[in-house]
Amino acid sequence: MKLDKIFFAKRILPVAAGAAIGYAYYYFIGCYNGQCPISGNPYIATLYGAVVGAVLAFPGFNKKSKKVEDEKSNNKGN
Repeated sequence: MKLDKIFFAKRILPVAAGAAIGYAYYYFIGCYNGQCPISGNPYIATLYGAVVGAVLAFPGFNKKSKKVEDEKSNNKGN
């Protein structure tokens, strides 16, 4: 896979932004007594933000499989 500007802008940048937002959530809002599972630990908050960014960056994993299933169902009807 060729790494270019479009790939970076659409895939890598949202994950990095999510990680930064996760850390900012820990830093500004997080609880410091250890009772909060996500916002009580900077590593978990950063990882959680990165995962949310990845989910938003990679929304359609099953587009190809839906096309194949539609084609199979159309061929069975004929």
